Amino acid sequence: MHPPSRQDYVAITLGQRGGTYNNGKQWRRQSCWRKWKQLSRLQRSLILFTLVLLLICGLASYPTLTDHLRAGEEETMHPLVARVLPEPAKPGQLPLLPRPEQPSKRKLSNKRGPPLLQNLQPKNGNASNTVEDKAGGGKEGDEKGVISWRGAVIETEQGTEGAKDVGAKDDAAGNQEAKTVKESDHSNHNMTEADWLAAVKDSFRHAWQGYKDFAWGHDELRPISKSYSEWFGLGLTLIDALDTMWIMGLKTEFEEAKAWVATELSFNKNVDVNLFESTIRILGGLLSTYHLTGDALFLEKAKDIGSRLMPAFKTPSKIPYSDVNIGKGTAHPPRWTSDSTVAEVTSIQLEFRELSRLTQDPQYEAAVAEVMNKVHKLDGKLDGLVPMFINTNSGQFTHQGTFTLGARADSYYEYLLKQWLQGGKKETQFLEDYLQAIEGVKKNLVQRTSPNGLTFVGELSHGQFSPKMDHLVCFLPGTLALGTHNGLPQDHMDLAKQMMETCYQMYKQMETGLSPEIVHFNMHQGSVRDIEVKLADRHNLLRPETVESLFYLYRFTKDHKYRQWGWEILQNFNKYTKVSSGGYTSVNNVRDPDYPSPRDKMESFFLGETLKYLYLLFSDDFKLINLDEYVFNTEAHPLPIWPSSAA
Repeated sequence: MHPPSRQDYVAITLGQRGGTYNNGKQWRRQSCWRKWKQLSRLQRSLILFTLVLLLICGLASYPTLTDHLRAGEEETMHPLVARVLPEPAKPGQLPLLPRPEQPSKRKLSNKRGPPLLQNLQPKNGNASNTVEDKAGGGKEGDEKGVISWRGAVIETEQGTEGAKDVGAKDDAAGNQEAKTVKESDHSNHNMTEADWLAAVKDSFRHAWQGYKDFAWGHDELRPISKSYSEWFGLGLTLIDALDTMWIMGLKTEFEEAKAWVATELSFNKNVDVNLFESTIRILGGLLSTYHLTGDALFLEKAKDIGSRLMPAFKTPSKIPYSDVNIGKGTAHPPRWTSDSTVAEVTSIQLEFRELSRLTQDPQYEAAVAEVMNKVHKLDGKLDGLVPMFINTNSGQFTHQGTFTLGARADSYYEYLLKQWLQGGKKETQFLEDYLQAIEGVKKNLVQRTSPNGLTFVGELSHGQFSPKMDHLVCFLPGTLALGTHNGLPQDHMDLAKQMMETCYQMYKQMETGLSPEIVHFNMHQGSVRDIEVKLADRHNLLRPETVESLFYLYRFTKDHKYRQWGWEILQNFNKYTKVSSGGYTSVNNVRDPDYPSPRDKMESFFLGETLKYLYLLFSDDFKLINLDEYVFNTEAHPLPIWPSSAA
């Protein structure tokens, strides 16, 4: 049989109009297939075997070939070229992504204050081979069993054994390159108060410059990729940072931000916002800035957002929904449940109460007061401790039996004390609930570690104690100290000091000097170390809770060790999370100083809380946010304690 001639296909390529192109492609496919079929079975087998063998050899030799080529490049590199290329990455130095549109314009920062992390971008353009974290970027309850909380996505079984090690060093780590710098030690013995304050302001300016350059007017900075992410699309970082700039005396930066608020900030948007997060960050930030500056612009904006959040309270139980569309005036729970978290619905009271006082409109205070009254009367508590969820239809606790001072319940306890303080210590229901809850904590959740006897607050699930503690729980030492300052029992301060030591050790015992998101404590006799960290819990989101408590402890004890601890934490933020082009990034692995694995996200609370509390910690001017005149909301926005004549 001879191969078919081209004439054999004339009838195929000719035909109805428009069919020539398609039939021509068909001819080529059939021609190749016929030629393949004409080969003997042995010939076809040899061809396939050869292709497979070549593929296997290519895959096996790729890393060696790559290394050989790179080694050859280094050997033949001109000395002048070699001099300007970055040296291999050193411990603690964060690799950055290149800026694709300007690859030749990499510059090193040179600011005053603590030494900067001077990084150059890796050639491979891969800053972190990590799972994209939704920190602050997803709606509450986007997936069944998942809830975002204060910037982190928390799965129902977060931190369990066998979880994916999102912070482990990946294969690309060895290819990361960074410019080496001389590391400073953590000693601040020769530093003055002015030096400390200048260092914190330097850090703020660096973070702010990154936001201004790459994320201006947007919610959050992505410093590695020099871009931004949106949560609500309302300039979240800018609003959160307003009062920090005012407190630090950064008037130029403040005026720039104020101009944006005046001309660009609009809440008339078809967007869903989280009631809790927008209350503590936006409403709280605007109210605080109004009080500090006296500028009515911020009060008018606060009235606008406050009124737009009110549809959340239109539920059968008056327990508010988690999400509000501030443009449409509608509200709804998460898609996968009709529950809200207890902390969400009980940590908006300071802000709405203050809005009622300023506007003389009682609806705001009435709405949040009804929530507190309902929670006060509910069954399902354990010695004053509350479950984590509450149903917006029935108004009852759900998922009962689990008690924690961490995510989804934490700020309930904080706001019991702070509402009592805000109202001039007149509303005794808040004080009674707070005191009962602290006794419940001591009875059910406080334990000690082995071998060093660190005091910690664990969790209880259906009668079973778990030695798990979120970094979020480190708000507690500061809250306990604040209560003692206002006449509550001295043993609260004793517990505060013990807990403060533990929270510091959560930083000190990590290889980077930065705390993980969650730790587990050893309680068994003979344990080698007090703290263990599971693979899925090794990330650090630049959280403020520990430095917040350091601020309170220093204010009330004048013990300088709390300043020393705060200084160490600031230095480690600078060493492992500072991005040379501007901004700071959360990291995935605090146990790996060689490659902490940047997450490419700077939460708004780093400017709104963490750096603010560090600045106040280092200030000896105790009239700067006098704690007898102001109470901080849970996002570190100071609101005034009401005059004695206030109801």
